[in-house]
Amino acid sequence: MNTNLKNLINNSKISTYLRLKPVRITLVVVCVALLTVVVYAVWFSGDSDTKRVATASVKRGPLVISLTESGTIQNRQRAIVKSEVEGTVTILYLIDEGVNVKKGDLLLELDSSRLLDQKDQQQITVLNSEAGFIRARENLAVTKSQADSDISKADLAYKFAGQDLEKYLEGEYPREIQKAGADIDIAKEELTRAKDKLEWSERLAREGYITDMELKADEIAVNRAEINLKLANSALVLLKDFTYKRNLDQLKSDVVQAREALSRTKLKASADMVQAGAELRAKQSEHGRQKAKLEKIDDQIAKCRIKSPVSGMVVYATTGQSHRWRNVEPLDEGQQVRERQHLIYLPTDAAMMVETKVHEASLKKVRQGMPVSVTVDAVPGKVFWGRVGKIGLLPDAQMARMNPDLKVYSTEIHIEGNAAGALRPGMTCRAEIIIEQHADALYVPVQSIVRVGGKTVAYVQTPSGPKRREVKVGLDNNRVIRIIDGLKEGELVLLAPPLAPSAVADGGGQQFGQPLTIPAGTTMPARTDSVQSPKEKPPSTQPAFDPSKLRNMSREERQKLFESLTPQQREELRKRRGGQGQGRRPRNSPREE
Repeated sequence: MNTNLKNLINNSKISTYLRLKPVRITLVVVCVALLTVVVYAVWFSGDSDTKRVATASVKRGPLVISLTESGTIQNRQRAIVKSEVEGTVTILYLIDEGVNVKKGDLLLELDSSRLLDQKDQQQITVLNSEAGFIRARENLAVTKSQADSDISKADLAYKFAGQDLEKYLEGEYPREIQKAGADIDIAKEELTRAKDKLEWSERLAREGYITDMELKADEIAVNRAEINLKLANSALVLLKDFTYKRNLDQLKSDVVQAREALSRTKLKASADMVQAGAELRAKQSEHGRQKAKLEKIDDQIAKCRIKSPVSGMVVYATTGQSHRWRNVEPLDEGQQVRERQHLIYLPTDAAMMVETKVHEASLKKVRQGMPVSVTVDAVPGKVFWGRVGKIGLLPDAQMARMNPDLKVYSTEIHIEGNAAGALRPGMTCRAEIIIEQHADALYVPVQSIVRVGGKTVAYVQTPSGPKRREVKVGLDNNRVIRIIDGLKEGELVLLAPPLAPSAVADGGGQQFGQPLTIPAGTTMPARTDSVQSPKEKPPSTQPAFDPSKLRNMSREERQKLFESLTPQQREELRKRRGGQGQGRRPRNSPREE
């Protein structure tokens, strides 16, 4: 069947169709694709002993690891013309792009009709504020008598507070001390009498003349007298140490507060006396503010005519700004613009740069100062060189807003030399950032390297069939990947490595295309970025397929699987299904992804 396919390919008239019209060329491409699918299906449909796989040779030679991104040419140094009119306004006049202008030439004229209406309203406000200013000037003498009355009242309160303090120190406090001393003397006398009575009662009780209850009453009377004496002493201490100090501080505070109240009243009176003047000044300030607002409106009307700050060539800020979700409308008359929006760029230097965006997955590869080759569609056959000048610290906000899952970082590439004669702002270009350059390196196609069990491996074609081999890899350029260790020049690696459960055994015993199994109890290795040279592993002794999976297969799938197994695997599978446990996989046994 392989011979028939080769004859079919040799007898095809593809070369004849390629010389036909472009419409037929498309049909030829479709036919070639279908033919390739048929060849692939037949090529891999033979017996297990005659299967052939697509391979690639491990090559050695110069290798360039680069990252290619599309971008836009812009001037590195430029004067930015912005809209300084508040809100959004409409463009009435716009100078043509590419025109060389001189300083002071009119670039844009914005719609000022809204501002003219605001000016009329503001003129009325200015007149009202002037009337308020005149009214405030007539109220200057109204509060003078009230201020004098408040000062007299506060002065009288201050005098009363001083008299209360003097009365307490010279009259109330000495009287309270005398009363506390008298209470102590009385308590001592009562205690003495109670003790004498208790002593006499004890004698009578020993001789049986009084009862125990009467004796107990005399003892209680002594205790009560002692407590009264203690209370009297405590009252004296409390009066001297606490009450006196508190009352003294309170009265002194009242004097201070009265004095402060008098001062505040005088200040308030002074403030009230000048209140009319303050109100007059406030109204005058308001009148001035409204006049300033009117002047600001006049200034905004003047800014509707934007003139060139420098001499140079006019470049619209919207030139070259677009993305896949939304096209940025070019600057034109009748378009709405907002405050602080970039409208026109006026280059002030011949230096050029490339504005591009780098995906977050490639950000760790890119560094400032890396060389970059720039090709421009409008300048075919010429390569411009530059270096990475600036990388954004945060993702592009506009792209993140349109697609939250897409994170790209704005990057500036400074083109070396004077390229202003060949390049123009807004040109589409492709920037190839040179990440690494190797004069002599091993490399293979990126699709031949896979991760199995946390290890980086490649499947090498040997006379006995494909064998898995751990490799240590470097960076890739989306086409080939650098091999640091694990492969040799000239070896063949599979372009389509088998995936679990149809991977290849490490040490033989299983053929290509047959299931790969991991012995029960094997610990999965930790994930690493690169793997050192592999060590030989003993051949797997476990069956190539978990019999418990058969329950989830249809009858045709089970038949097809059974026919693809070797005789040894079939016998082993029969033994497991007939033995203890019916070939069930242990609960915690690892499975290769």
